[in-house]
Amino acid sequence: MASTAAVRVEGVSKRYGDRLAVDAVSLEIHRGEFFGLLGPNGAGKSTLVEIMEGLRRADSGAVALLGRSPWPRDTTLLPRIGVQTQSSAFFVRQTAHEHLRTVAALYGASRAAVDATLESVGLTGQRGVRVEDLSGGQRQRLAIASALVHDPELIFLDEPTAALDPQARRALWEVLRGLKAAGRTIVYTTHHLDEAEELCDRIAILVDGRIAVTDSPHHLVSASRAPSRLLLPAGRLDEATAAGIAGVERVSVQGGSLVLETHAVGPVLTAVDRLAGLDGVQTRTAGLEDVYLDLTAEATTHDATTTEP
Repeated sequence: MASTAAVRVEGVSKRYGDRLAVDAVSLEIHRGEFFGLLGPNGAGKSTLVEIMEGLRRADSGAVALLGRSPWPRDTTLLPRIGVQTQSSAFFVRQTAHEHLRTVAALYGASRAAVDATLESVGLTGQRGVRVEDLSGGQRQRLAIASALVHDPELIFLDEPTAALDPQARRALWEVLRGLKAAGRTIVYTTHHLDEAEELCDRIAILVDGRIAVTDSPHHLVSASRAPSRLLLPAGRLDEATAAGIAGVERVSVQGGSLVLETHAVGPVLTAVDRLAGLDGVQTRTAGLEDVYLDLTAEATTHDATTTEP
């Protein structure tokens, strides 16, 4: 029976001098899965992804992509994977179309694939513009197109929406949903927790080189201890009165609203209704960002505590 794993990482570690960037990480990403890798800057995400891609050698442990080891460099894997890095290289004197056609030729992809991929990332209107004259966001989209043009089975995208405006970002989401629907496996790093919650089947949160948790965004949010927030229009209640409501754990002023944090939404809403009415009151439940901040704060505190002499 064929393995259901597109990526298997077993006990991978990588050290740079005195710093352990990746610490005995193990994970499995299933074929057809949209998998998010999250974590603070310096957590080891880029190093781990580069080891998966075969761009960097692990000090210990093993990696398998589509059943094969990516290191030493396995040229038979290259047509089967697509890679977009944070610092992509371009043929800057070529037009966007010429650049993508050159990349496609390396994989034997057709000209029709070039045109379709440019359209999918919203660059048809810039097909005749030199790469050096593209904006930062347009170059980012071209880098993504370069990772997709040969229709790979396994796609690595490292902060793909970092330079995109909100409209282009949402358009890329639809491209990615289409790739997943077509059975492609996507490994995705991002600092945009809303898109990880929207797109990913599962996520792993990496802190200080170790995986703090691996689970679906939905399950993580459902199991979260993070409070819900009630947002009241300014002037509706004073802070002291709000803080005195049974079940309110914290009161603050944010963006012109009085924010009440609670795990007892129903009783607090009832109390607010009795004191000031519910007109204009907004309720915001915990999301992946709350879970992420909670987990990374816990891990950082734990590390600080356990490394004390």
